[in-house]
Amino acid sequence: MQTEAMMGNLRMLRSSGLGTPILLVIMLSMMVLPLPPMALDLLFTFNIAIALMVILVVLYTHRPLDFAAFPTVLLVATLLRLSLNVASTRVVLLEGHNGTAAAGKVIQSFGEFVVGGNYAVGLIVFAIITIINFVVVTKGAGRISEVSARFTLDAMPGKQMAVDADLNAGLITQDQARQRREEIASEADFYGAMDGASKFVRGDAVAGILILIINVVGGLAIGMSQHGLSFSMAAQNYALLTIGDGLVAQIPSLVLSTAAAIIVTRVTAAKDMGQQIADQLFSSPKALVVTAIIVGTLGLVPGMPHFVFLLLAGVLLLAAWLIHTREAKESAEKEESEETVAEENMEKDLSWEEVTQIDTVGLEVGYRLIPLLDKAQGGQLMGRIKGVRRKLSQELGFLVPAVHIRDNLELAPGAYRITLMGVPIGEAEVYPDRELAINPGQVYGSLKGIETRDPAFGLEAVWIEPSLRDEAQALGYTVVDTSTVIATHLSHLLQQHAHELLGYEEVQQLLDLLARSNPKLVEDLVPKLIPLGTVLKVLQNLLWEGVPIRDMRTIAETLAEFGRDSQNADILTAAVRRALSRQIFQQINGMGNELKVITLDPKLEQILQQTIQGAQEGGMGMEPGIVDRLMMDMKEMAQKQEIAGEPAVLLVSPPLRALLSRLLRSALPDLHVVSYDEVPDSKQILVTGNVGRQLEQAG
Repeated sequence: MQTEAMMGNLRMLRSSGLGTPILLVIMLSMMVLPLPPMALDLLFTFNIAIALMVILVVLYTHRPLDFAAFPTVLLVATLLRLSLNVASTRVVLLEGHNGTAAAGKVIQSFGEFVVGGNYAVGLIVFAIITIINFVVVTKGAGRISEVSARFTLDAMPGKQMAVDADLNAGLITQDQARQRREEIASEADFYGAMDGASKFVRGDAVAGILILIINVVGGLAIGMSQHGLSFSMAAQNYALLTIGDGLVAQIPSLVLSTAAAIIVTRVTAAKDMGQQIADQLFSSPKALVVTAIIVGTLGLVPGMPHFVFLLLAGVLLLAAWLIHTREAKESAEKEESEETVAEENMEKDLSWEEVTQIDTVGLEVGYRLIPLLDKAQGGQLMGRIKGVRRKLSQELGFLVPAVHIRDNLELAPGAYRITLMGVPIGEAEVYPDRELAINPGQVYGSLKGIETRDPAFGLEAVWIEPSLRDEAQALGYTVVDTSTVIATHLSHLLQQHAHELLGYEEVQQLLDLLARSNPKLVEDLVPKLIPLGTVLKVLQNLLWEGVPIRDMRTIAETLAEFGRDSQNADILTAAVRRALSRQIFQQINGMGNELKVITLDPKLEQILQQTIQGAQEGGMGMEPGIVDRLMMDMKEMAQKQEIAGEPAVLLVSPPLRALLSRLLRSALPDLHVVSYDEVPDSKQILVTGNVGRQLEQAG
């Protein structure tokens, strides 16, 4: 019952948040109020337990941010230790003349047992521990914390841009992006706090040396002048008590300094530190064998302790043999499993299942990229591709087909190829052991690596070593891993070919989904009014021009309204675009009320309309000179709009919109061609350029 009550009180303190304030009040009280030896024993033991608990938590923590409270814990533990030094100093100086047991059993044990009751040995041991703590551990941890804090702050803009790039590519959701931004901010706060906390630890080591000197000098003076002790007796009592007090404080200080050094030097991994070191240090039997040979050779040198060296060499050889046996067994089991599967496939009779079906979307990879697909080896490509499909499905309005992935030995080891209906639409070569630093347009330096271009958008980029990631982000580069490069390229190509991904089955699924909320609309539309093929063609036309088909209700209602008058897919597409004018305008211009557009010269519009009428009557098509000059002028105008940060929009009369969209889209994929009747009544247009005034002679 007492144990349950104690646990209940601890839970109440933790939930109320009073634990740390109470501890701070206790520490201040220790500096003012005298403590009995029993209380000192309890508090020194608690101090040692806290230090051990902290270093164990650090060892079993996967990431530094999982122990984000460590700088605060380090500060509180340091203040606790200094408070104990003040309290123990008071007791040592007041009661030291009574013997070495005057300050409690813990100090006495450290003073007598640890250093053998010899204060000279105690001084040397204390000096060695202090030097290790101050010169090696604390100084190194402080330097690493300082450098980590600086590089973390410098890399923050690049990391934020990487999060935005992943979000825009559909690789992560809004919640995941928010979480990653919080982690980036927390990481900067953590290393900044560690930089400051390391100064406390270093100051604590200096304070330990000064407290020891002050206590020894003060104890000798008090013992000889006030209590009449001889120099040897005063030195025996006060020096041993002071050294015991110093060791009791310095050992937990060394443990906490080691914990600080570990947490700032470790690399993030999904393993605790012990498992990480064991996996990486003992993963190579060859290294163990070479070490065993060297150690064994040293053991054969005359004058060396043969037994110790040869015993250690034998242990290393045994460990190497066990690791090699385990790896050989795993390899044999894998080969046997592959042979069994191959034999089962050979025994099967041929059937129609053996006929290879063409995949709608395929991804072929070289053998060096296969680990990217294996989650057991840390591969993230499968998850990234799933994120791409989810984001595109939400944006386009239909379920993007699954991506079938297979290895292709005909490709280069680091190459991949994206196929659509079995036909390659994109390929590139990547480096799975490197990361891609992309130049977004403005960087502040160059990087050492393999120069290339981003496969998706053709931006200048450099394949760099992972160790240069923070430096690249600090210079303004957007750094992404290999999986993100492939997923972004796939997303870009699927957006460009969205109209080819939509087929009869997908349209029927969309209509079935719409029928759940609007059954009468779907029943009257297909196939009574319009064939399914015509609906498919209209939706493909919209996707080809970058218009999502999320609003299926408006699309279906428009087809039902105009389908009675015409079955022509182009005419129906124009009607649907007018119905979706607000969506098209918002997609181009966001929430702005004014749209900057490029228009055609009236004489050029007249020439184009005559060309269309002539083509319908069997006459000649558009003259090549007019087409070439129109292309050149439109490219120039579109580039000016893009430089100004505005979308390139060509505003034309309704009869010309479809013709010019087909004519210009291949050369200017980012150009939006809209007609006058597709501009919502509540929006305004501002003409920024006119094309065609110099085409009169060509006409």
